[in-house]
Amino acid sequence: MPRKASTPTELAKEILSYFLRNPHAADSLEGVARWRLMEERVHRQLENTDQALDWLVGRGFLVKVSSEWTESVYQLNDVNRSTAERFVSESTKPASRAVKRRRRSGSKQR
Repeated sequence: MPRKASTPTELAKEILSYFLRNPHAADSLEGVARWRLMEERVHRQLENTDQALDWLVGRGFLVKVSSEWTESVYQLNDVNRSTAERFVSESTKPASRAVKRRRRSGSKQR
């Protein structure tokens, strides 16, 4: 489900950003709401995903495989699999501990 812009100004920026990238576009209110904003969010997600993939390749977790005939694909770097597994488990543990602590402290207050 797409994230909703939290303020009218953020929504206006999303709309304007689309029209700046596509200066010859024209659409109705419904067209903008349905297609243009979805495309803007997809565009933003592509940028974020590209940065995340570059980060993962840079740290050796993934390998970028380029080809003359197709776009690049990414795959797990088996050499660093155990490091990748530790990274994923470490980055998810603190959040789960905090949730457990909040649940326990919330149950004591009731």
